[in-house]
Amino acid sequence: MWKLGNLNIEGKVVLAPMAGYTSFAYRKFFEEFGISVAYTEMISDMGLIYGNKETISYLPIKKANVITGIQLFGSEPENIKKAAIIVKNIAKHYDFIDVNMACPVPKVTKTGAGSSLLKDPKKCGEIIKAIKEVYEGPVTAKIRLGWDDKSINFLEVIEELEKAGVAAIATHARTKKDLYAGTPRFELLKDLRNKMQVPLIVSGNIFTLDDAINALEITKADAVMVARGGLGNPELAKEIDSYFKDGTRLAPPTFEKQKEHCLRLAKLFIEEKGEDKAMMMYRGIASRFFFDLPNVKKLKARLSNELTTYQSLVDIINDYESNNI
Repeated sequence: MWKLGNLNIEGKVVLAPMAGYTSFAYRKFFEEFGISVAYTEMISDMGLIYGNKETISYLPIKKANVITGIQLFGSEPENIKKAAIIVKNIAKHYDFIDVNMACPVPKVTKTGAGSSLLKDPKKCGEIIKAIKEVYEGPVTAKIRLGWDDKSINFLEVIEELEKAGVAAIATHARTKKDLYAGTPRFELLKDLRNKMQVPLIVSGNIFTLDDAINALEITKADAVMVARGGLGNPELAKEIDSYFKDGTRLAPPTFEKQKEHCLRLAKLFIEEKGEDKAMMMYRGIASRFFFDLPNVKKLKARLSNELTTYQSLVDIINDYESNNI
C-alpha cells in the first residue's frame, strides 16, 4: 500500500492520462482490470477560465470506482490557481488535482505549458503552491527527465515540487526532445524513490509485465503507469496487478476475450459520444485489440478504415473469425 496524500492506494497500476482517450468511458472500462488510480485527459486552465464547453466536458460527471485525478495544464501559477477554483466549484467525483509538466507536444509546449515548465523548476513549485492555496486535497505532478539531454534536471524539479507540498510525482523516463521515441532511460531514475519524500509513479514503454517489473525494480517506484501499452491490451493492467499482489503470471488473453473487450469498450464510447463520433475515434483503437494472429493485417486494415457503426465492427470481427480462427 502507498499513500496519495490522505488516500490509501492498494495496487501498483495507474492508468495514464492520454489526450483523446481517457474519457469517463475509457476509465470506466479499465476499472475491472486492477487499476488503482486514473486521470482525466489534460484540461486547459484557460479553457476552464473562458468557460469553453468542450473543456468543461472533460471534468468528471459520474462517480468512479477508482481514485480519480483531474489533470490540469497551463503555464502560469495564477491561471492554474483560477482553474483549480473552477474545478472546486463545478467538478464532482474526483479525488485529487494533477498538473501536467510532461506533455511534449508542440501545441502545448509553445504556450509554456507541459514539459516547457521543466525549464523553470521554481515555477513548477510555484504552480503547486498556487493550487494548494485554494484546494485542500492532494496535488500531484507529472514530469519528464528534463527538456533535452543538456538539461536533465528532474532531481531539481522534484526538489521544488516537494518543497511546495506535492503529494506524489509521476516521472516519464524520457526528455521532452525524446517525445515518445527510443528506449526510456529508467537507469537515470535508479533508486529514485529512495531519494524522495513522496510516492513515485514511473512511466515509459510499459508494454509487458516484464517492462513493469523492470521499471519498478530499477526505480523502486510505488507504482507504474500504463499508457499506450494498454490501448487494446487492457489485460496488461490485470497482469501487472496480479503479479504484484500474489506473484501470479496470467496467461495471455484469448481471441474471444479480446473480442469481448473490444466490443464492450465500443459500447461504452457509443454511450458517451454517440455512434458516429465513437466509431470514427474507434478506428484508431479497435485494431489494437488483435495481435499475434493469422492474417491479422487484413483485420487491422479493415478496422482502421471501414468502421462506421457498431454493427460494422461486429461484422468485421466475425468475418475474420469465421475465416481464420
